[in-house]
Order: sequence, then C-alpha cells, then structure tokens
Amino acid sequence: MYPPPLQELIDLFSALPETERREMLINMAETAPLHAPAEGQTFDLEDVRKDEECTDTVGVFLTAGADGAVSYKISLGPQVQTLTRAMTSILCQGLNGSSPLDILEVPADFVPKIVGAELVRLRSQTVYYVLTRMKSAAKVYLNRLRTAAQE
Repeated sequence: MYPPPLQELIDLFSALPETERREMLINMAETAPLHAPAEGQTFDLEDVRKDEECTDTVGVFLTAGADGAVSYKISLGPQVQTLTRAMTSILCQGLNGSSPLDILEVPADFVPKIVGAELVRLRSQTVYYVLTRMKSAAKVYLNRLRTAAQE
C-alpha cells in the first residue's frame, strides 16, 4: 500500500507517544535542508511557486532514474512552517526510489499516523501540501513521458 521506506516511517511515528512524536517532527524539520537541490543540479521536472495554502515559496524538483524510479529534492522558503519542513523530510525519505505511478497511488491517510490527529486538525492544509505537490510533479512527469512516446 505504501512504499516500504514510507511504511517504516509511519510505523515509527505511530508507535510514539504524542510528546515524542512532536519532538521527532521537530528533528525531521531540521533535516529538511538535506533534501534541498544542490547548486547546478539538473532535474527532469522543476516546479517552483508560492501557493496560497503555504506561507512561502516551495520548489519541487523531480529526477527520474533509468529504472523509472524518481527522487525528489525540495526547496523551502524561510517562512515555511516547521510542520511543512518535517513533512518534506518524511516524504523525501519515504517516496524517493518509488515509481511515479506508485507515488500517485499513495493515499493521504497516513498523515495523521505521523503527525497526530490534533496537528492534522490544527494545520490541515499544511500537512498535506507537500504530498500534493509531489504527486502533482509525478503526474506532470508521467504526462510528459506519454506525450513523448506518442511523438
């Protein structure tokens, strides 16, 4: 149902008591810069924009391997909230190495298991934002592949 690395993170977070879960989310947020694109790196798809549901600009960068698996890099503006930063790290770790089709099929029902029901309620748009953007990039990439194959 979920890519194995994402399932491992879901299992880890769902086993934690609420206070430890929040501490872990803060730790994950601090690792978000590890998932930023490097200077001069090239990508198969780049989507950088500021949406109304986010406090700053977010860039989603997708690279596809020869085996069809994709990896993401995410750039986050300085105003992006801690929870969005945490979800960025979680999703990059959990989805990198998956196929675009597998990413599109990932249901969002795992998010409360990771962040907790209370934070989902308080920050409902924020917790799903990065997942939505990553799925959108996977869909655009697949559409480009289909168009290229038809030409």
